[in-house]
Amino acid sequence: MSLHPDWLSPDTDAFVPGIWPSTAARPSGVLTIGGMDVRALVEKYGTPLYLLDEADFRARAEAYRAAFAPWQVYYAGKAFLCSAVARWAAECGLGVDVCSPGELALALRGGVPGASIGCHGNNKSADELRAAIDAGVGRIIVDAEDEIDRLEAIVASRPDGSPDVPVLVRVTPDVEPHIHAAVQTAVIDQKFGFALDGGAAAAALARLEAIPGLQLMGVHCHIGSQIMETDAYELAIERLVGLLAGFRDTAGRELPMCDLGGGVGIAYTAADHPPSPADFARRLQDAVGRSCRQAGIAVPAMSVEPGRAIVGPAGVSVYTVGIVKTVQLDGGTRTYVAVDGGMSDNPRPALYQAEYSALLANRASTSAPVLARVVGKHCETGDILVPHTYLPGDIRPGDLIAVPASGAYQRSMAGNYNETPRPPVVAVRDGVAQVLVRRETIDDLLGLDVGR
Repeated sequence: MSLHPDWLSPDTDAFVPGIWPSTAARPSGVLTIGGMDVRALVEKYGTPLYLLDEADFRARAEAYRAAFAPWQVYYAGKAFLCSAVARWAAECGLGVDVCSPGELALALRGGVPGASIGCHGNNKSADELRAAIDAGVGRIIVDAEDEIDRLEAIVASRPDGSPDVPVLVRVTPDVEPHIHAAVQTAVIDQKFGFALDGGAAAAALARLEAIPGLQLMGVHCHIGSQIMETDAYELAIERLVGLLAGFRDTAGRELPMCDLGGGVGIAYTAADHPPSPADFARRLQDAVGRSCRQAGIAVPAMSVEPGRAIVGPAGVSVYTVGIVKTVQLDGGTRTYVAVDGGMSDNPRPALYQAEYSALLANRASTSAPVLARVVGKHCETGDILVPHTYLPGDIRPGDLIAVPASGAYQRSMAGNYNETPRPPVVAVRDGVAQVLVRRETIDDLLGLDVGR
């Protein structure tokens, strides 16, 4: 039995373009990002440490905006959001999608205009809906019949002359991209949206159209995450356009908006080959134009919601090695490299069996590479950060391990397992570092413990 996936070998280079931020370099074996030596950053901010390359984030945001023009691009805040990142996205001409009161508050703190914010969520409370309406969000993506009930009651209670609340209907088009089941969001048997089959989506459109105080703008779908091909998007587009054509035939007007969600993948390892923004945009725009022509409707104002594709490659996690041990296995040996983080700061390998890359970041080495597994310090066998990698055979305590493609769904999904404080997020650009989110402390955790 092989101890590693087929794409990995001792010759696999973990430092390849597309996995690391665009400003990353490795002179003399020492990793630099944004013109800053990772050793100096660790000396000042400690480990574990999330680094975020601001120039890389901005370049990817602008690449998506340019590739999809004239479509609107919304940054999916769930990938990672703080007020500075919200501001960066807005300055790059992007809207911001939020799916919680906290994300809404951060987007507003970052200066994002309410009209440029989209509000998601499969179980929005009445208070959350009121907060979004009070903030003047540009669209609320409606997810369920109960949510329509709440919206109807809210708009009925507003003062006369209040502006209509713009809404989209989240549609489940029953497409199944080839991704992990936990991140498939357009199949019937899951919690999001109104099913296309059976008429639930069409019924939701008709009901919202009839409610005074609501402005039905269009439809929305999100088919999943970490998708490398566009065939599932193209099928979803065909089905959404069919729904729009059916609404025109029954309601007598064409809905002006359609959102295709996000989900385009990124490279975590040398085995990953995601589409470029330009290729992704071209394929989707061609599919929309083709489907609208066939259905005989005008192309609506289109939008997409990349999150991971913008912030993921801009992030790098840095850890300090604490323990190194080698185990003998049938077919070879594996070196376990335990670092000072773990599943509390990156749960994705435990949740989705996600693969990452890793490299020695603080020095050069001429030692032969050994098959390694980077693991955390938590009391779980499944506390694995990088399941399969090769590291120099002289890896030792005190070394720094850098894990690329860490900008998305790491800090945003991080927790306090084993009462572990979460790491800080530090932005780097042109030789300057800035703390965006400070490191949590034991005092922070104790401050929540009030029941003595």
